[in-house]
Amino acid sequence: MAQGADLKLLRIFAAVARHQGFARAQQELNLTTSAISTYMAQLESDVGFSLCRRGRGGFALTAKGELLLSETLRVLGELDGFERYTQSLKGELGGTLKMGVLDTTVTDASLPLAQAIGVFSSKYPAMHLSLLIRSPYELQKGLLDNELDIAVGFFPAKANGLVYHPLYREQQWLYCSDRHPCFTQKHLLPAVVSELNVVSRSYWSQTELSRHGFKRSVATVESMEAQLILILSGGYIGYLPEHYAQSWVEQGRLKVLLPAEFGYQSQFSLVLRRGRSRELPLQAMRELLQPAKRASKR
Repeated sequence: MAQGADLKLLRIFAAVARHQGFARAQQELNLTTSAISTYMAQLESDVGFSLCRRGRGGFALTAKGELLLSETLRVLGELDGFERYTQSLKGELGGTLKMGVLDTTVTDASLPLAQAIGVFSSKYPAMHLSLLIRSPYELQKGLLDNELDIAVGFFPAKANGLVYHPLYREQQWLYCSDRHPCFTQKHLLPAVVSELNVVSRSYWSQTELSRHGFKRSVATVESMEAQLILILSGGYIGYLPEHYAQSWVEQGRLKVLLPAEFGYQSQFSLVLRRGRSRELPLQAMRELLQPAKRASKR
């Protein structure tokens, strides 16, 4: 077959895997399930092995299908990157920039994301921006699977194949609310605080939790908003970014517990998939977000 037809089959395969089924991929591909089935059968014939199983147990990739998917995503990502790069050389910067960030960054003065996006959209009006809020694990996986082009966040564990550009350090404090018994206590001991009911984040390992002085958590959250709700309930203590909690502190609703013992800083980084740093839109966004580059433009 021609190369173009091969790529079409690979893109259909990637969409089917992403949507976990033929029917769910219909809308994205604008194809009927029978057409998708035909294309998938053709790809399986070309590669010489089965890619997926469908039945009462639901949709699932075979072991070889999983391996081919990984390589398919890599190839398609490199081809998309090549197309964007050649377009930028011609001065025809369009397409979509898919960006992922952690939640609560809107209150972070160290990360002028809204300002950077405003400058970026003015400079590249033909480019469509897709902004997603994800956990650290989801951000890294999205980059590796070429579902994201660029990400900003705190990453406790680094992933192979990604490049991390440090941006700044975010201050984290341990908080309790005005409903918690510790709120009015003036002389707390670290050993007492470390035994309190603490909320942890879903992407924290036991090692990460221990690093902050706690042996176990009694609640887990996916977002900082969920963390704040549990802390405000009075039943838990937990960590929040200083910028996010500040307004609640000013209202007298939150209090920092033993800052010298339990405070810490998170290293925020801008992350790209290895090999994509030369792409013009990614270079532009990186320059807008890096402190040194911003300072040089003032």
